[in-house]
Amino acid sequence: MSLVRRIFDFYIFSNIHVALATFCLVKITLLTYSIQDNLVPFFIFFATLVSYNFIRLYRFEMVQGWFFEFIKTHKKSILGLTLVSALLVVYLGFSLQIQVLIALIPFGMFTLFYVIPFPIYKENTMTLRSLAFVKLFLIAISWAGVTVLIPLLNYDIAIQQNEILIFIQRFLFVLVITLPFDVRDVDYDCDTLKTLPQVFGVQQAKRIGLLFVMLFLGIELFKNSLISNQFRIHLIVAIISLFFLFRSKENQHKYYSAFFVESLPIIWLLIFVWNLKLLQHN
Repeated sequence: MSLVRRIFDFYIFSNIHVALATFCLVKITLLTYSIQDNLVPFFIFFATLVSYNFIRLYRFEMVQGWFFEFIKTHKKSILGLTLVSALLVVYLGFSLQIQVLIALIPFGMFTLFYVIPFPIYKENTMTLRSLAFVKLFLIAISWAGVTVLIPLLNYDIAIQQNEILIFIQRFLFVLVITLPFDVRDVDYDCDTLKTLPQVFGVQQAKRIGLLFVMLFLGIELFKNSLISNQFRIHLIVAIISLFFLFRSKENQHKYYSAFFVESLPIIWLLIFVWNLKLLQHN
């Protein structure tokens, strides 16, 4: 395997790419309110690395064979990256407002108990991930929370109707881009997870994803647009998201969801910034 290929694989499968996706979603939130600061985006970037690598390393034996070998081979490097990221989270955390740190506690608990069993009755234990129907919605709520509510709280932006609608839109967007991962893992996920593809079948799950996209766009009609051409931006993002959703399949290339689908927040930010540049020139 070439050096470039090895670096690319490490970038994706050590969760740097997914961390960049959350960074971009936070930037979209802040730029919507004309805030250029990068404190919260970088904090969420490194916090995502810590969270996802913790989950990955904790349960790396329960993944596909090739992925198991990757993690086993690069375990020390991933641990090093996670440790450095954790130190940066602590460092950046001192610059956040206290209400933000308090608001982050539930999301930290989500990460912890996503893979670590907790007692439910006498000697019985379970993880949040193992709760039927919860996995997809837990991921969406967490992403929407840390990429919308956390940055707004840190910059003292009141959470009113418009902000709630932005949160719901972000929740729906994450639902849509998570579905290709559930399609990919339909034969590997435990049956008790009850993911949408497991319960309704792959094709029906895609139709449900279409409903999520329609709601995502429909909400835009009830928002006070803070940026010109915002509906057009959301329409483009919705079309691209649907394209990747409907082309997803169980036996997909390892880069399909992990790289291309996970790049949708990056594409969204690029379209958003491009629109801002056009507005400035006009």
